[in-house]
Amino acid sequence: MLSNLKPAAVWRYFGEIMQIPRPSKHEEKISAYLQQFGHDHGLETLHDELGNVLIRKPASKGYEHSQGVCLQAHMDMVCEKNGDKQFDFMKDAIQPVLDGEWLTADGTTLGADDGIGVAAILAILADDTIEHGPLEALFTVDEETGLTGAGGLSTEWLRSDILLNFDDEDEGEFCIGCAGGIDTTVAIDYTTRYCPAGEVAYRVKVSGLKGGHSGDDINKGLANANKLLTRILWNATEQCKIGLARIDGGNLRNAIAREAWADIVVAKDFDGEFKKMVDEFRQHLTFEFRSTEPDLKVELLPIDMPQLLIDRDTQYNLLNVLLACAHGVLAMSREIPNFVETSTNLASVKMDDKQIHIATSQRSSVESAKRAAAQKIEATFRMIGAHVSHGDGYPGWTPNPSSRVLKVGVETYKSMFGHEPVVRAIHAGLECGLIGEKYPKMDMISYGPTLRGVHSPDERIEIKTVQMFWDLTLQILKNLK
Repeated sequence: MLSNLKPAAVWRYFGEIMQIPRPSKHEEKISAYLQQFGHDHGLETLHDELGNVLIRKPASKGYEHSQGVCLQAHMDMVCEKNGDKQFDFMKDAIQPVLDGEWLTADGTTLGADDGIGVAAILAILADDTIEHGPLEALFTVDEETGLTGAGGLSTEWLRSDILLNFDDEDEGEFCIGCAGGIDTTVAIDYTTRYCPAGEVAYRVKVSGLKGGHSGDDINKGLANANKLLTRILWNATEQCKIGLARIDGGNLRNAIAREAWADIVVAKDFDGEFKKMVDEFRQHLTFEFRSTEPDLKVELLPIDMPQLLIDRDTQYNLLNVLLACAHGVLAMSREIPNFVETSTNLASVKMDDKQIHIATSQRSSVESAKRAAAQKIEATFRMIGAHVSHGDGYPGWTPNPSSRVLKVGVETYKSMFGHEPVVRAIHAGLECGLIGEKYPKMDMISYGPTLRGVHSPDERIEIKTVQMFWDLTLQILKNLK
């Protein structure tokens, strides 16, 4: 399917990468593949205890005295699939689908974030006709769930002066800064009670949402399935005295929840009123999100009667705190027009036999605001006595408008495509912040081809922009002499 796409070498390597399982924190196979690639091409190849891989290639003739350049991409991918898709990300190969000018996948994330960056770097390393200075290729692990690969990078590993990060998602732009982030996780203890007689049982399900990246897409008016389901359950508890047996929503901390469901029971006397209320919510939510979520579905599905329910006090506290929990944009930048400064994402709600686990993530380009956002979430859940903890977080990347590599990139882009590229900072997290913290003199930019729907099964890449990205990169390497 990919054999007719250009540039051929990039798509060939991307096709190979799609065959290799590479969920975050399970990059053993892709790390081994990259190490084997380096050895097969006679290149100096290193790896660390985390699984990061570094491959070095000497400068081409005439470029021996050029500044060293590090090409960088992360090897893991977000593993999201549609609810009805049978797929095991630990062993199955991604199934690509050509959709006009775009490449997508069959019911799963495509992994172009950041597989296409990895593929481009491999194509450069394999081609001895490309003109460039001393090259390092850095492939990091676990970017998507904690940036731990970049966070654990040795300060003695890299020799380069310049870093080209291939993890941007819009052709025609250079990213020179990003937000920092932190995770806030919650555990709520609960007990159970027996289901009373005279009840009927249903699964309330919210699905069909677009989801998307919890940074880049947080200001696009997309619905969060956890929040919509909570609205229904909160009102049903107040009006129809439902009992809650199980709740499950969202998956990844860096993705806006696309689906959520809850198993509930309701007394037969309230059955008609409950059905009417859910139908009214279906109409209200469809209208509210008519422009951003055209495929939104609210379903009420009969199920077998559960044996146990969550205790009443926990149900009451849980639904109140989930309804109150902030989600979305908290503040816009005061300096950069239309730029999100601070946000939070109610990512997932899961249960085991003893606790309800809630995952959230906060982002900000202002460190103090990031901490304040995390504390806001902590304070919300403290009010019901929940256990709250924070991850270590990661720093933002401070823009450098005077960057030499930025100047070369902008001038190269203008000469090739006849117009100015966009130069901006993004609300998503990039490894550049962590790499810059360890290598403060490193001159960095991030760019790439156009991707849409990342972190969701709608992920797709615009085919023609891969050729543009490739041509631009080769010319930048040449111009950095």
